[in-house]
Formats: sequence, structure tokens, C-alpha cells
Amino acid sequence: MAGGFPTDVRGNGAIGVVPVLFSAALFVYFASLVPTIAAGDILRVSVPWVASLGIDFAVLVDGLSLTFALLISGIGTLVLLYSNTYLAGHPQYARFALFLTAFMVSMLGLVLADDLILLFVFWELTTLTSYMLIGFSHESEKSRRNALQALFVTGAGGVAFLAGLILLAAATGTTSISGFIAMEEDIRQHAMYLPILILLLAGTFTKSAQVPFHFWLPNAMAAPTPVSAFLHSATMVKAGVYVMARLHPAMAGTDVWLWTLTIFGAVTAVFASLLALRQTDLKQALAYTTLMALGTLTLFLGQESGYAMTAFGTFLIVHSLYKAALFLVVGCIDLSAGTRETDQLGGLGRLMPVTAFSAALAAFSMAGFPPFLGFIGKELKYAGALAVASEPLLVAGAVLLSNALMLAVAGVVAFRPFWRSSVPAGQSPREAPWQMWAGPLVLACLGALFGIYPDLLQVALINPMVVSLTGEISEAKELQLWAGFNIPLILSVATFVLGLLIYAGHVSLRARLASVFGGLPNLDTGWDRFLHGLKEFAKLQTRIVQNGKLSSYLFGTFLTIAAGILLTLVYTGMPTIAVDLSDVEWKHTSIAFLTIAGSLLVLATSSRIAAISALGVVGIGIAMIFIVFSAPDVAITQLLVETLVVVLVAVVMLRLPALPRAEFRPGHAVLSLAVGAAVTLTVVSVVSNPLDLRVTEYFEATSWPEAYGRNIVNVILVDFRALDTFGEIAVVVIAALSAYALLRTTRKGGPE
Repeated sequence: MAGGFPTDVRGNGAIGVVPVLFSAALFVYFASLVPTIAAGDILRVSVPWVASLGIDFAVLVDGLSLTFALLISGIGTLVLLYSNTYLAGHPQYARFALFLTAFMVSMLGLVLADDLILLFVFWELTTLTSYMLIGFSHESEKSRRNALQALFVTGAGGVAFLAGLILLAAATGTTSISGFIAMEEDIRQHAMYLPILILLLAGTFTKSAQVPFHFWLPNAMAAPTPVSAFLHSATMVKAGVYVMARLHPAMAGTDVWLWTLTIFGAVTAVFASLLALRQTDLKQALAYTTLMALGTLTLFLGQESGYAMTAFGTFLIVHSLYKAALFLVVGCIDLSAGTRETDQLGGLGRLMPVTAFSAALAAFSMAGFPPFLGFIGKELKYAGALAVASEPLLVAGAVLLSNALMLAVAGVVAFRPFWRSSVPAGQSPREAPWQMWAGPLVLACLGALFGIYPDLLQVALINPMVVSLTGEISEAKELQLWAGFNIPLILSVATFVLGLLIYAGHVSLRARLASVFGGLPNLDTGWDRFLHGLKEFAKLQTRIVQNGKLSSYLFGTFLTIAAGILLTLVYTGMPTIAVDLSDVEWKHTSIAFLTIAGSLLVLATSSRIAAISALGVVGIGIAMIFIVFSAPDVAITQLLVETLVVVLVAVVMLRLPALPRAEFRPGHAVLSLAVGAAVTLTVVSVVSNPLDLRVTEYFEATSWPEAYGRNIVNVILVDFRALDTFGEIAVVVIAALSAYALLRTTRKGGPE
């Protein structure tokens, strides 16, 4: 097909069709649950997963999770259908389809999870799969760089998020999400509420790209356009919004929740709207409007009123429908005209009528014109803003400005490319294949359908969603296309006027915004500097720590051991040392003198053979201690190991030069004394307190009945700790093979 579209619109065969059918089947299944959830029921399925920790593979379907599941699977179906033609014949399409399907399943797992640990597992899976999708064009340095940026920023937030989940589970005593939501008062009054909230919001703000973590999201446009459509409308960035919504019943209601979400949401919405107007690339403009939507959703989640919650639910659906449609439209424009730059596009309406129609419907909903769902959502946003308990005028003003800017951006994205006077020279665009315009058309028409018949959405999704957020059906406000003459209607008219004025002068305004924002810190450039600094720090650390000197490695290892033990003893209390030598016999004294003599010889000799032999003497002394205290099997093992080490190392050391003359090293001497003191104090601390014999008693009681062995030590090694013993055997075998290889290289004439 001409105009940049693939010549074979049949797609990629079964590899392209199967993911579409799979996603469609999921959508049909979730759609079948709508009557049940709309009737007020909640579905929960739980299967033990990590029973020892009380963690279940638990799934919860209520109004909130079902709405997200329908958006994810429904838009996912249309995106996969679109992708099959958009990337028809691509040699790596199987990999792309796998990543995109895994991304969709990860998001579904996240929104359906009813266990904190399960939620986090899917949370991280969305991070990993989005990284692979953003970096799909891995031969491009830009794609690799932006994918790494998204992974790093959201991954760092994920670490904080995990810490918050752990503290939340510790504070509530459960990992069940539905379980701790029922403990809302206890959570808000808990001493750990503030640390939990900070950590959880750090994770959700990075995921949902709130200012100042916003810079990674526009850079994610390095992904193919279908990925951008899916990521910005129903997945990834909505994960943070979903978690904030899920936490709302338990965490909202405090001043810190209210002001944190209100301030971050309002700043993100206005700031991103201004940045969107600066863009000349259609995908970048849409990316920044996503930030505006995420800020608006966050702002409303900071409130508790029924209007705010209804506005949140309605705008969530509105944004998902028009944003996916417009991104897919931009993909059609890009393939057809060969560019996404607004200044290079025009006159496409006559040549791409279906795409132009879809873009117009979606843009009208985005701009908030009647009779589209976007108009109802905008009216509810104003009603919700005016219902804010603190500073309603400030919130309403932020919403008004961002809405007006969105109207202007909608004109830039959906009007200029299609209805400018003429097609720029050199372009011969044509209508996209039906597989590509079907998705935008369906999504845009749904925005119109739900605007004309809002009751369909009210009963099926909005009411159950508000119940999930507030617990009361009475909090759900009615979706009305005409609510009479009121303040929200006046604000809507003001939005239209201001938005049209901004659109009329957006070219000159764009230049002024560029000069204003050009003086602000560029966080994207700051990311590059941060990454460069991190690499330089890693190099410095490597030069210091990995310096190639075995003595430095050993010094650092033993210093860490000594410091850890001594600090622990100081923190827990030093043991009382009571020296009682009444039961010391001559054999004990002899063994002590033997080991001390061996240690002193190691320090004094300049012969490697003498040094390793002296270490063998120390090992034999330890083996004798085992014999004296009735552990002959352990003593035999010790003797065999010492003998083997002495023989093997001695053979190798025959090839090595003599040791340098022994020098006194004060630092090493102090460290040796510290390690010795730490071990001694640890032993004294253990023997000065009653021993906890529960493990001993367990092995005594179970060795014969369960393992059929009377030698408890052998039973522990062979049965109860079989995997540990296997690992130790593997280590010994590897060491023996390494020694054998080393000996072979030291033969006369062998490689040096």
C-alpha cells in the first residue's frame, strides 16, 4: 500500500492473530462480570501461595478493579489488532507481541491482586515489560537510553514502594488488601502512618510520572506508537493511579494525604499542560497531556467528596478512550505522511476521512464539548473541585487552566493535520487499513455514546467504582449531559473561550513558553549528568575496593566481620566475663599452646611451606578440640580437610618465590586482635546465657522416626540439610578441579 503503510495488511499470521483473540477473550470474560459487580457483589478468590508467611494468591474483583480490567483488556485488544498491521512483516513481531501481551497480563494481575506481595510482583513485572517495550528498537541508542531511564526511575520508586508495603503489612498484621482497608481508622492513627504514606507515594508518584518525576514519560515515546497508546491510556502510568485509588479508603482523610495529592496533582496538571502546548511533535504533545490527566486524577484522589470520586472515575474512562484513540490516529498519520511534526502536516482530512473523523470525535471528548463524555467529565471535575474542603478556588483554577490548555492541544493534534489548507509538497498520504482505523473509531464513538447515554456507564462502572472508593452508593453523583445553569457550566463556557483563544495564538505562545521554560532546570539533562556521575563513582569505587590485592580484600572482609560483631555486642549489651579455670586440664592447655605456636610461626616465617604447615598445625589443634569435646566425626572431617589443604597448597607453593621478610603491620595487628576479641566475646556471650535447645530437641525427637538414623549429626547433614550438604560437596569438587587445573599449569614446560 502506498503512503508508507505496509503492502501486506494481513499482518503477521497466527503470531499476530492469537494475541488479539486472547485479549478479546479476557475482555469478554470481564464484561460478563459487569452485571454481578453492578448489582453490588464483590468477587474474591484466594489460593495459598506462600503459606508459611501467610501470603495468598488472592484476586479481588470490585468496581475499581473491574473498570481497570475492562480498559486494559479492551484497549489491549484494539492495540494488538492495530499492531498486527502497523508492524506487518516486522522480523521481530513475535517478540513484540510477547512483550505487549505480557505487559497487559502484568497490568491485569496488578489491578486484580488482593495481596500486597502479589500486587508488588505484578508491579515490578509492569516495570520490566515496559522497559522491554520502550527499548524494543534496541538498535537505537535513544531507545536504549530512554528505556533505561524509565526502568531506573520507576524501579527506584518500586524499592520505596516495597518498603512501604512491608511497613503497612507490619502495621496491620496482614498482607490482604481488602483486610487492611477494613482497618482504616487503625492505619490513620498508627505511629508509622506517615513513613508508610511517604514510601507508598514515592512509588506511585514515580510510576504515574508526577512532577518532579515526570521527565521519563515523554521519553517513553521512543517505543512504537501502539505501545505509547497502550502505556498512556490504560497501563503502566495508570498503575500508580490505581494503587492510590486502592489505598484511598484506608489512607485518605488526613491533612497530609489531602495536601500532598492536591499540590502534586495540581502542579503536574498545569505544568504538563503548558509543556504540551510547546510541542510540535504530535506524540510528544499527547505524552504531556497524559501527564496533565495523571495530575488531575491524583488531585481528585486527594479529596473525599462524592463529586471528587465520581469525577475521578468518569475522567479515568474519558481519558483512556480519547488518549488511546488519538495515539493510534497519530500512528496512522505518521505512517501515511511520514512525519508527526504539526508544521509539516495539513489537508489530510480529504485523503484520510475515517481517520480524520475518529480524530475529531476523540478531540471533541478531550476538549470537553457536548454531547461527548468528556463534557460530562469536565462538568464533574469542576463540581469536584468546588467541593474541595480547602482552597476550592485554587483547585478549580488549576483545573480550568489545564482544561483550556487541553482544548488548545486537542485542536493542534486533531484539527491542524487534517484541516489546514493544503497538503505539504512531497506527501501522498492515503487512508489507513481498516485494522488501524477500527480501534480509534471504536474508542472515539464510545466517548460519544457514553456522552449521549451516560446511564449506561453510570450503572455499569461509575457507581461500583465510587462504592469501592467511598463504601457508599449514595456518594456516587449522577452523570448528566445537562445539569442546568450552574457554576460548573459557567466554568465550562470559560474553558471553551479561553481554550479557543489559546489555540488561536498557540504558535506565538509556543515561542514564549519555550523562552520561559528554557530557563528552568532540565531534569532530562540532569538525568544524563546523574548517570554520568554514577558511572564515575562506580569507577572510583572499583579502583579503591577492587584493587587486585588479596591482602586488601581480606582486610576489608575481616574488618566488616569485626565491626559487625562488636557493634552488635555493644548494642545488645556486653556479656559478663567470669573466668573460671577450675576445670581446665593439661590436655586443654597443650592444645592451646599448640594452636598459639602454629599461629606465631605463620607470622614469623618467610617460607610459604612453613607457613601453610603452621596453619595445618592450627587446624589439627582445632580437630583435637573436637575430639576432646566428643565430636569425633567432625574432627575427622577437619583433619582430612587440613591434610588435603596442606598437601595441595604445598605442591603449588613449591613453584612460588619465598615470602618477603616479615614486617610488623600495626593495622593488621589491631584488626587481628579485634577479630579475636569479637569471636571470644561472642562465645562468652553464648555460653553465659541459657542455651535455647528447641532445635536440638527437635532433631533428637525426629532423627530416628523420620530419617531412620541414630547419629544426629549425620542425619542433619544427609537428610535435614541435604541441599546444604550437596552445595558443600559441589564447592569441594569445584575447588578440587580448580586445584587440579592449577597443578597442571605448573608442570615443567606448562603454561605460566
